[in-house]
Amino acid sequence: MTFNELGLSAELLRAISEQGYTEPTPVQSQSIPPILRGQDIMAGAQTGTGKTAAFTLPMLERLKQHANTSVSPARHPVRALIIAPTRELAAQVHESIRTYGKHIALRSACVFGGVNIDPQIAELRAGVEILVATPGRLLDHVHQRTVHLGQVEILVLDEADRMLDMGFMPDIKRILALLPPKRQSLMFSATFPEDIKRLAAQMLKDPVRVQVAPSNAVTELVAHSAFKVDERYKREFLERLIRDRDMRQVLVFTRTKISASRLARALQRDGFPCAALHSDRTQQERMQALGDFKEGKLQLLVATDIAARGLDIEQLPHVINFELPHNPEDYIHRIGRTGRAGQPGEAISLVARDEEDLLASIERLLKARIAISAAAPDVARSPRRSSTEREPRIPARHTPRVHEDAHAKPGVPEARPAALVSKPGKGENPGRKPAREVPALLLPPVVVKQD
Repeated sequence: MTFNELGLSAELLRAISEQGYTEPTPVQSQSIPPILRGQDIMAGAQTGTGKTAAFTLPMLERLKQHANTSVSPARHPVRALIIAPTRELAAQVHESIRTYGKHIALRSACVFGGVNIDPQIAELRAGVEILVATPGRLLDHVHQRTVHLGQVEILVLDEADRMLDMGFMPDIKRILALLPPKRQSLMFSATFPEDIKRLAAQMLKDPVRVQVAPSNAVTELVAHSAFKVDERYKREFLERLIRDRDMRQVLVFTRTKISASRLARALQRDGFPCAALHSDRTQQERMQALGDFKEGKLQLLVATDIAARGLDIEQLPHVINFELPHNPEDYIHRIGRTGRAGQPGEAISLVARDEEDLLASIERLLKARIAISAAAPDVARSPRRSSTEREPRIPARHTPRVHEDAHAKPGVPEARPAALVSKPGKGENPGRKPAREVPALLLPPVVVKQD
């Protein structure tokens, strides 16, 4: 099947062609026809399968009848509302709407928290047909009466399970109460826990079920591997891994905001173009970091699970789990940032001793074994010490050593820095203590052994 067979207009087909796409993905080919017919949708698909275009394209087609170039705000009421859980996902959905709707005279806006609300107010008062919003900021605008939802014809709930995880369900229910009962509702989610199914029963009417892959499935385009690494040496191992494999664009995941910031600073000091992405950074900083990473200005982006959902980074080759997630489903969302749009990807995990149980949980969810290797001491014996590490502290007392130089005066002790020598203990040899040896890198083929 091609996009020409889905019943889309010439304007949309032109925009799709300009992006280089010719064939729809399975979720697109199964979702677009019923949405064009006005039916509700409950769609589940593995991440990276084109869910955004699956609702964006038919939504634009259905709203095309309202397209106009009038300057009057009254001619541009909100007719489609897309709710997304995070600022990054909301901005990405809005970017897709502008890309695919560039040849249709429909206005769109994107509102989220963490930024000044005044420019958003001005944009909404000018009138928009399509509004992309995060729940909290949308309710802020509702309370300030800068947006009216009484004419919404299409509602899209994107990443519904993520909204549940982030505690947005009370806000979602308040928003649903503001919408007209006669509308088309579309729900897209990677998983469907019981709470999401109950919500779907409330907001959807005789929905068409679309499931293009089993729940918690991962694309076969991603190769998985893991390394057993002592927690103390993870950063050195990560740096050696990136250098030895000449990785040019890597998304690195940590569990906490503090870990992400510390790791990013250490990598920057060691010469890697790098930035951190987490919820404590301002929206401008987050968008700048993500934009620089997409454009190739940054080699590494160190992120928390805020980047595990919905971010579409074209042709991202590598995802590294610096720390494994506590929830095994988050592993699937993390590695879903690679292996997208038909391109192969690689997912690597660094597993400390206390994370082996987490790896076992991930394997049970995947129903597959992940190839795991230990460090090889003969590959990288002397990694570069970080600028944050100090030389070992050595006692100031030392045993004088007599010059053996022919020009030195006999019997005159050599003046040596105290840090280079130490008093030998019982059973020890005098001289400098040996440097700490760091586990090195082993580069086996990356494969997943199916059970």
